[in-house]
Amino acid sequence: MNSTRLVRAAIAGLALTGLLSACGGSGSGSGGSDSASGPVTLPFWGWANGQEAVVKAFNASHKDVRLKYTKVTDQLTMQKQLTNAVKAGNAPCLVQNTAEYVTSWVAQGALADITKYVDPARDKFNPGSWSAAQVQGKLYGVPTSSSPNFTVYRTDIFQKYGIEAPTTWDEFIAAGKVLKKHGIKITNYAGEDPSTLEVLAMQAGAHWYAIDGDSWKVDFQDAGTLKAADVIQQIIDNDLDSKLSFADYAAVQRNYDNGGTATRQISTWQMAGMVQNFTKSFGKWALAPWPAFTGEPAKTPAGTNLTGSVTLVTKQCAHQQQAAEAALWMSTDSGAVKTMASPTTGNGVMPALADSSAYVDEAISQKLLGPNYTPAKKVVTDSLADVTTDWTFGPDWTAMFTELQNGWAKVVSKQQKVTDLLAHMQEWTVGDLKSRGISVKG
Repeated sequence: MNSTRLVRAAIAGLALTGLLSACGGSGSGSGGSDSASGPVTLPFWGWANGQEAVVKAFNASHKDVRLKYTKVTDQLTMQKQLTNAVKAGNAPCLVQNTAEYVTSWVAQGALADITKYVDPARDKFNPGSWSAAQVQGKLYGVPTSSSPNFTVYRTDIFQKYGIEAPTTWDEFIAAGKVLKKHGIKITNYAGEDPSTLEVLAMQAGAHWYAIDGDSWKVDFQDAGTLKAADVIQQIIDNDLDSKLSFADYAAVQRNYDNGGTATRQISTWQMAGMVQNFTKSFGKWALAPWPAFTGEPAKTPAGTNLTGSVTLVTKQCAHQQQAAEAALWMSTDSGAVKTMASPTTGNGVMPALADSSAYVDEAISQKLLGPNYTPAKKVVTDSLADVTTDWTFGPDWTAMFTELQNGWAKVVSKQQKVTDLLAHMQEWTVGDLKSRGISVKG
């Protein structure tokens, strides 16, 4: 699923209140003016396609503030470069990032509390996106994109074998068993990508991290996670999944194009990769809502990898108000939003705005969907309304996710059960937080 998450972050430690109160302030680091009387210059680091064009448009329309853009390779490189910059005292004013990293950066005192500058714009954004920029009710950035999640499936294959688009995970598994008889997998589980487990747990109401007083509470074995684990285990035990690594991205796309795997749970931006790599199956794909757990209403896990982004303001920025206002402009200006929403000029991401319906046409592909394009627009719009907004990323999320990846590879290859991995993650995460001097329960 290539997760990247768009949900609420939270932070706690040995002294939660003291930690958070230390993260605001006016700052005295990067960001200056071209001359004594010239405009304020705000360094801005990002990796997304389209940002350079947005920066150019911003600079053309603003006299007193200008953005100085530096393109970073990807989000992992961003974390490394930002770490070095913060230590050196020369962090950029504005930083593209994704929700799972916000908590850690707040814990390190790297971000500025910009609540007073951006909170008046709250109503312009959808709740799921807005929560991505928050930690304990304070805002450290501005959301830039949403991540409507849905299923894309091969209509020709489903019709051939008399299968309807699954509305529940039980139906999804049943459909997978039918397809298996014909040598077709219903989904792909890459051994390096445990986001499948994360987003299904999120959908089921799990909370791997939570705040309990002045401590963290860790629970990788709650009812929601076990519900998600059961679905995944059935798919793996029944050999309903392909096991292609995203390290060979072209091979994964060929597999879908050739009909080896019949569905994906994805967001809008991932459709661009399908369009760029397919040669045979254009017009044979359709969208359906994300499957629900049986007996429960539809609920979409919020988030994906390069979408669900936020533009963060660093504590070292000397001009935090101007930085916050620039971030708001990039997320709300109609021209900037359109640039980023288009898979041609940007990343094909859905905006973080409260009403993103005007951008759906460009964010999904008529070439890929063919006659299924018009009904697909409603699926995308509806998926933005039912999102998870109470998921919490812990202060050691990056380290935890790396450990989760190692265990997930063993789950996919049937060397251990999902429940074995969850038991390990419970013990490992509690131990890791304690080793960092963080108060933890679990």
